[in-house]
Amino acid sequence: MDQFTLNLLFVGASFALYIGIAVWARAGSTSEFYAAGRGVHPVTNGMATAADWMSAASFISMAGLIAFTGYDNSSFLMGWTGGYVLLALLLAPYLRKFGKFTVSEFIGDRFYSPTARLVAVICLLVASITYVIGQMQGVGIAFGRFLEIDAFWGLLLGSCVVFAYAVFGGMKGVTYTQVAQYCVLILAYTIPAVFISLQLTGTPIPALGLFSETLNADGTSSGVYLLTKLDQIVTDLGFSSYTEAHKDNLNMVLFTLSLMIGTAGLPHVIMRFFTVPRVSDARWSAGWTLVFIALLYLTAPAVGAMARLNISEMMWPNGVNGEAVSVETIETDARYDWMATWQKTGLLDWEDKNGDGKIQYYNDKSDAMAEKAAANGWEGNELTRFNRDILVLANPEIANLPGWVIGLVAAGGLAAALSTAAGLLLAISSAVSHDLLKGQLTPNMSEKSELLAARISMAAAIVVAVILGLNPPGFAAQTVALAFGLAAASIFPALMMGIFSKRVNNVGAVSGMLAGLIFTLVYIFLHKGWFFIPGTNSFVDSADGSLLGIQSTAIGAVGAVINFAVAYAVSMNTKETPQEIKDLVESVRVPAGAGAALDH
Repeated sequence: MDQFTLNLLFVGASFALYIGIAVWARAGSTSEFYAAGRGVHPVTNGMATAADWMSAASFISMAGLIAFTGYDNSSFLMGWTGGYVLLALLLAPYLRKFGKFTVSEFIGDRFYSPTARLVAVICLLVASITYVIGQMQGVGIAFGRFLEIDAFWGLLLGSCVVFAYAVFGGMKGVTYTQVAQYCVLILAYTIPAVFISLQLTGTPIPALGLFSETLNADGTSSGVYLLTKLDQIVTDLGFSSYTEAHKDNLNMVLFTLSLMIGTAGLPHVIMRFFTVPRVSDARWSAGWTLVFIALLYLTAPAVGAMARLNISEMMWPNGVNGEAVSVETIETDARYDWMATWQKTGLLDWEDKNGDGKIQYYNDKSDAMAEKAAANGWEGNELTRFNRDILVLANPEIANLPGWVIGLVAAGGLAAALSTAAGLLLAISSAVSHDLLKGQLTPNMSEKSELLAARISMAAAIVVAVILGLNPPGFAAQTVALAFGLAAASIFPALMMGIFSKRVNNVGAVSGMLAGLIFTLVYIFLHKGWFFIPGTNSFVDSADGSLLGIQSTAIGAVGAVINFAVAYAVSMNTKETPQEIKDLVESVRVPAGAGAALDH
């Protein structure tokens, strides 16, 4: 059976499972659509949340960014994991105790203002749509590769699949679909990693293999540690050392902080904690989520490092001081078939610029390599395109693993992207139908009309995500990092002040959210282009070329500080919070009991 047929079997079987679950668990009421009827077990919810969380950014993109940058991008792991600790301790149980359906509903009631609820909806939509762009980007890449079509058509096809099971299933259907997706994606991520770790180090646990000695061709130990070998190869090719920090500390700290508090402010993640029966279950759900996430996050650094080593050695099979791989070898050797397959997607390409029949892969922007390149007649890096988002999906092919493993990775990559896309679309639809339409514009809307509005708004969000996903502002994980920054600057401070401060009033909360959102969004547009349109940016997104010396992916932490400062300053100079709201805050803090959701 050829690889294309195997891919279709794995992907087709997984999609049949997801859609079957969505039909079986189809939401028939608003409670089931928004909160799965409040009956999800903490372990089940933890697994579903992990799938909701481990998006295309985690599965497809993160290891690629680590592979080509090294230590500096470990901040993705630290920020995203640390954020869940904040979520478990500071937000999840209190929001569940409040007993409503959405984040915007909590903000509207806590700050006793329809305007606060409306602003929260706007913040949620801006962050969620930015996040969905990254997910649809990953969907397009995965579909494009495994159906061997252009990534554009993969994006369109993937959007149709998301529509099919997210629009009809609601939170109830999506919850159980995400449990299945978690099982698929974690197997798809760890099984290839185990194979590759055994190939390179003889160690079956990838996280340990990362710090082990590599093997010789005869299976004996080389005496050289994997990271030491990788450091030597990449520096010989003019790239930065893999294991050393190169970014300035300010951007790394702000970026990590932005990811942490952005995690705790993401509406599609917070919504999952409204689905459990009790307050204590919300905290247990967060704990189980950490366990399930750790299985992938402990593996990701090994996947990145081992893939970078494999690619470097494939491009220089005779060592970096020998001859580069020939064009003939790429075209005729079965081990290089993956390159031709990925070339069809437009995400990988090469060119023999100097006509010597070899493909020289090196850092042609390095001054240290200029002399060597001139001496050897090289005319620039000839691996002209290598989209980092393809690395994990291509990894089993690069390592020449069995076809069934490649098919499993196809299903896993799609599961990761689709699961998060569905969660985000639920957050968007609930914000529009429940918070905006029923909560403010048409309060007498029937339950049937509200469900219809939720599904229509979800479909509209898919269309917007596809349009923006055609020209994303960066790799999938970088696009997602922007969404985290927006959530960090707008939603997280409002939730924290709503739970832990009785003094912050409605005017202060609205002023803070608007200040944090506008500052962060404008800063991002100045560096990434207005509405992410290429060529409309005013500054280069680097420490040297940015407006304040802070990269756009790290500015969310600054936006959060502005939000807190403005909210407190305005609150201290305006009317004090009413006593009934102070009593509400006090009741939310009591760690016991949670009434049924009040839908009004």
